[in-house]
Amino acid sequence: MISPASIQEVMNRADIVDVVGQFVRLRKRGTNYIANCPFHNEKTPSFNVSPAKGIYKCFGCGKAGNVVTFVQEHEKLTYPEAIRWLADHYKITLEESERTPEQQQKQLAEEGLRILNEFTAGYFHDTLLNTEEGQLIGMSYFKQRGFRKDIIERFRLGYNPESGDAYYRAATAKGYKAEMLERAGLAKNRNGMFYDVYRGRVIFPIQSMTGRILGFGARILKSNEKAPKYINSPENEIYSKSKVLYGMYQSRQAIGKQDECLLVEGYTDVISLHQGGVENVVSSSGTSLTEDQLRLIGQLTKNLTILYDGDPAGIKAALRGLDMALSQSFNVQLVLLPEGEDPDSFVQKSGAAKFHEYIKDHKQDVISFRLQVGLNEAGTDPVKRSKLVNEVAESISRINKAEDFSLQTHYTREAARKLDVDEAGLINLVNKYIRDRIENEQKHQRKEEALPRPESLNLPNEPEVSAPAGEDQHEWQLLRVLIEYGHEKYEGYEGVADLIESRVATNLLQDPLVHKLFVEYMDHYRRFGKIPELHYFINYPDQAIRDKMASLLHPRPDISHKWKEKYGIESHTDTMMYLNDVDSTLSYFELKKILIIQDQLTAKLSKETDPLTQGVMQKKFIELRQMEREILKKHNTVVFKSLRSK
Repeated sequence: MISPASIQEVMNRADIVDVVGQFVRLRKRGTNYIANCPFHNEKTPSFNVSPAKGIYKCFGCGKAGNVVTFVQEHEKLTYPEAIRWLADHYKITLEESERTPEQQQKQLAEEGLRILNEFTAGYFHDTLLNTEEGQLIGMSYFKQRGFRKDIIERFRLGYNPESGDAYYRAATAKGYKAEMLERAGLAKNRNGMFYDVYRGRVIFPIQSMTGRILGFGARILKSNEKAPKYINSPENEIYSKSKVLYGMYQSRQAIGKQDECLLVEGYTDVISLHQGGVENVVSSSGTSLTEDQLRLIGQLTKNLTILYDGDPAGIKAALRGLDMALSQSFNVQLVLLPEGEDPDSFVQKSGAAKFHEYIKDHKQDVISFRLQVGLNEAGTDPVKRSKLVNEVAESISRINKAEDFSLQTHYTREAARKLDVDEAGLINLVNKYIRDRIENEQKHQRKEEALPRPESLNLPNEPEVSAPAGEDQHEWQLLRVLIEYGHEKYEGYEGVADLIESRVATNLLQDPLVHKLFVEYMDHYRRFGKIPELHYFINYPDQAIRDKMASLLHPRPDISHKWKEKYGIESHTDTMMYLNDVDSTLSYFELKKILIIQDQLTAKLSKETDPLTQGVMQKKFIELRQMEREILKKHNTVVFKSLRSK
């Protein structure tokens, strides 16, 4: 187990802007940072990061949390794994108590594949660099491709010896089980004898955006018609081919800096382009472009340029996935290389300067590219041309009309002209595809809604803290004000915390969780004479409370200083904002107390028989009603009137 002191050191050292910036392209806005959300597809940034609070919040999908939560969610790690990831990132040595054999076994099961892959990548790389066979066969191949030693090391390239079980013996000698080697696709059992799957092949480790080894690609070197040229790791707990882009770890900074991602087909294309000075490049590793891969790219840029070979197979590959990219609001352009060339061979022959020049001169937008390819293939055949009209209309329909209306209109006009069809008819066809897609999505949604909800099945769930409605909303608002502004000054009191303690009785708090956190806060305040630090709540031991706090204390978008000159809107100072927050929140609880007393007086009045006492009570009741009206008038709202129904 990781010691609490070590966890605290990680939390103190971890900079949320630094960590999140490893995965998404952050832009400063006021005191916060914004980006396109890495957890859902969007064009307009709604993902906010607050360096002051150490939290993030997406106003689109609702995801929120702290730096550990982000690493957990993005990298699909457990809490301890996320702490270890951050500790490794910041070079922090963790103190861990000795684990029982059962705990050790559990951790091995959770991290086994990651640990195995890291060992395996090291073994293959060491074999390439430091063995005679690795130098004569593996290194000779890479040198033939023109790869320098620094590039080989950057991509951690390797070699698996040709003897049947050299890797298997090395791995099992280190304690790795044969069953795990099989699950990772590194060894196979034939008639009770294990052999290396990648024997006699050069190795391309496949890394996550953070550099973790997820799997391997391996290329055969000898001519063998029965064996595939490339083989990849099988799908397992940590490797899914459709969710990975080769070279993303090495290329992410260049992609973000240049605000463009080049997409190629193969491993060697990526490596050759890097060596040639073109570093904003990744590969889909032979798969059609997927939504998950686009989401990875979209975290860094929305400008995607796809490079493919100029042969028919390359053209068909280029057409796949384009509609999906349009749907996700990518600015997609395509470049077909000269026939017989691929990015690897082209950059080797021409050099980086001519490569860049060619890309710049031969970029085409998606619709123009589809029209060019389609018209060349269709010729004068009316059936093929009709099919092309439908394909182009469907592609145009994928463009978000609300966000890119002018772009959709431009493509429709150009397509109608080049296809020699009526523009109004093409518009109707585009709209038909939009309607059909919306209807299909609605049908799918209705089917999902018809399914029994998880809560109706009485399934055991982990405790969840959800946003409370109605009266609880004001109680959570009180807690937020207390946590955010408790240390601030307030005239006539030691501070906001002192004010709230004197004005809000704990018996007015009906939400159990709010009551618990409020009491903890005040206990700390009385005992130590100072309020708890913000991180006490953001890094609370209970995961559900951590999530709730991140959502409650979310970074608020900064108001532009230009609002006054543009719209005549004056932005409040920080002091005015927190004082308004404090006063309006306390007014709710003052009104609540007044209404409780009113109810008590009404009950007593109905039983009181003494006229003098009745008169005193009625006078008090009138005073309370006047106080109620003043509170409502002050805040110019009727939102508190719901209290009367409580």
